[in-house]
Amino acid sequence: MAKNRPSHVSRPVYPGGVAAMKKFVAANLKYPPAAIEAKVEGTVIIRYGLNYTGKVTQAKVKKGIGHGCDEEAMRVVKLMKFTVPQSSKKKVRIHQDVNIHFKLPKPKPTPKPKPAPKTSTSITYTQSGSLSGKVVRKKTTDNKPNSGYSYTIEW
Repeated sequence: MAKNRPSHVSRPVYPGGVAAMKKFVAANLKYPPAAIEAKVEGTVIIRYGLNYTGKVTQAKVKKGIGHGCDEEAMRVVKLMKFTVPQSSKKKVRIHQDVNIHFKLPKPKPTPKPKPAPKTSTSITYTQSGSLSGKVVRKKTTDNKPNSGYSYTIEW
């Protein structure tokens, strides 16, 4: 009589799921300088093997884009650690594929230059012997924008 054995092996999972794995890859992936200079973008497909403890034991490039991106993707995959469900105490090696996307970082926008400070209005005070106060306002003719007015106060 046959024993009741499961016909499938439980697959290892990354702690926190796919979203956590994407976050881990994004935090640890460094865009190679050679790829930035060559303006290389694309997807590297890595096939990796997991041992029964969930550690990545081997990794190879299934599809690469070169310029150092393949090596960087392999480095990040080898850092990952998976959780393996131990249902039947079998020590099974599992192979999986992962796609690692390389997209050039967007250039930072150059800050807008600050506008030139507005020129201040000059005020000239002139005092003469009369006590009657008189203010004369004249537009300056410097041919400069925002040159303003000059004021003369006579007494």
